[in-house]
Amino acid sequence: MRQYETLMLFSPEMLGERRQEILAMMTGIVEQAGGKILEEDDWGMRTLAYPVHKQTRGHYVRLEYAAPGQVVAEMERNLRITDGVFKFLSVKLADTIEESKEN
Repeated sequence: MRQYETLMLFSPEMLGERRQEILAMMTGIVEQAGGKILEEDDWGMRTLAYPVHKQTRGHYVRLEYAAPGQVVAEMERNLRITDGVFKFLSVKLADTIEESKEN
């Protein structure tokens, strides 16, 4: 398994419960494929460098996980069709996962 990171930008008007539902869906995709969530980091509301969808603020959440490669494509497919997700970015952090982080 490889180590990935996905950063998501949510609408500032989105309720916290809906944001948690989306994160639970993303976590489910990773775990269903045999992966594991290593870290979930809620950065909170931030001012954007430029307007996105006519908004100047957004809520950032970062997920770090270990999973097979096809999981990233499935997560991005789901994020693309989910309302309230402005942008997202997935990056491969490592080709192999360290045992200390996985446990």
